[in-house]
Amino acid sequence: MSETSIQALVAHLPANTSAVPVLNPANGKKIYDLPQLTVAQVEDAVAAARTAQHEWAQVSVTERSKILLELHALMLEDETKLLDLLQLETAKSRAHAFEETAGAISSANYYARIAGKTLARRKTKSGVPLLTQTFVDQVPVGVVGIITPWNYPLALTMLDVLPALMAGNAVVQKADNQTALTVLFARHLAVEAGIPAELWTVVVGDGEQIGNAITDNVDYVAFTGSTATGRRVAERAAKRLIGCSLELGGKNPMIVLEGANVKRAAEIAIAGAFGSAGQLCVSIERVYVPNRIKDEFLAEIGKRTQSLTVGRSNDFTMDIGSLTGYNQLQRVMGFVDDAVSTGAKVVAGGQQLTDVGPYFYTPTVITNVNQNARMYRQEVFGPVVDVEGYEDLDEAIRLANDTDYGLNASVVGPERAAIKVAEKLNAGSVNINEGFRASFASMESPMGGVKSSGQGRRNGPGGLLRFTEAKSIGVARGLIKLPSRAKDYNRMAPLMRIMLKRLK
Repeated sequence: MSETSIQALVAHLPANTSAVPVLNPANGKKIYDLPQLTVAQVEDAVAAARTAQHEWAQVSVTERSKILLELHALMLEDETKLLDLLQLETAKSRAHAFEETAGAISSANYYARIAGKTLARRKTKSGVPLLTQTFVDQVPVGVVGIITPWNYPLALTMLDVLPALMAGNAVVQKADNQTALTVLFARHLAVEAGIPAELWTVVVGDGEQIGNAITDNVDYVAFTGSTATGRRVAERAAKRLIGCSLELGGKNPMIVLEGANVKRAAEIAIAGAFGSAGQLCVSIERVYVPNRIKDEFLAEIGKRTQSLTVGRSNDFTMDIGSLTGYNQLQRVMGFVDDAVSTGAKVVAGGQQLTDVGPYFYTPTVITNVNQNARMYRQEVFGPVVDVEGYEDLDEAIRLANDTDYGLNASVVGPERAAIKVAEKLNAGSVNINEGFRASFASMESPMGGVKSSGQGRRNGPGGLLRFTEAKSIGVARGLIKLPSRAKDYNRMAPLMRIMLKRLK
């Protein structure tokens, strides 16, 4: 992207004397300087969004849907630019950038199609038949604050921002400094499609200060990020009695069943573990295989992992891209070094690829990780998968559930048996004979976690309705009026008793 194009996107941000350099993770070179906003500027942005929201709420759902369909068309038209921006800021492979872009584009079409029915006035059963009528409207909450991370900037933006707008809200979004251009270009396309410019504002800056400013001023907050930060967001939102949805960390297990094809299971595992270099909340971090086939499985997954191509390319020649920064590289290497120092064995990978780029790291298979290693409990969030054995299925289920997290899980093996195991796993989503894509790719299926992996769900009708409040409206009608005095109740009580018996 040219310097002129970058500056045109950044022009959406309020002017500020403070700025930080944004680096290309693939080569470590500076892309541009990103202005850093103040708390006061965020407060001004929310106030302006609140004014814009009043008018937007009066726009019919049909008209909003037309705008989202136009956005869908524009995103398809500019797919190559979206892919290029994603790779520029995240250094993920073209294949994984394509997966993300496809999900983002499909969200525009999905919410445009379901909004009419999902947000329509709904008639409910009257409490007093013939005398009253009741119905429910889904009304926008007002201004929605959306805080998105750097790992999936396009998909997570569209999966949260579009339903919030579709529901009649305004949005103030905090983008991560590393991936602000991707978010700003998505917003540019939305404005071009017909979204009022003031309705969707992007802010950037210090994570804690700007994030807190959003939570302290909006009417609902949707956060995606670490569990530790998510807890603070929830506490801050609770003090204001505003709603929030949180999609947080995961320590996602895969169980390989007896009867599974070892080669197929190994391929499923590497696809589930190494997508976007493992920097994905739903990626597989733990694989449990029967002890009887553990050695065979390790040999197979090790061989397949070593065959993966790692590097930078603007086409589909590389399987895995780079980690997205210095801190990520140090985090991943720290987890692996700690595990090895406490007795774990590296089966494949475990090396930094300095000759390829500053933050490239080989996809890594590790085994014999004991409970003293940090990796045993904590999320690595990188291209590392731990393979361990189990004696019987009850042990495998216990090990899979033995975590504070509950975002995603996977079961590989005969479908009927796998579904039975899936029913016993504590996770917001479970994939059969896949790592995460079977459920994650479905816009109709709710996505979110249990336990420390968050609360609330994105996607599906619920992903739209979370940005609304239910307003019940009751109408008294008919010639007979509801009682207001004791004598009226005395006259109507026998009729009411008959009605209650009939309702039984």
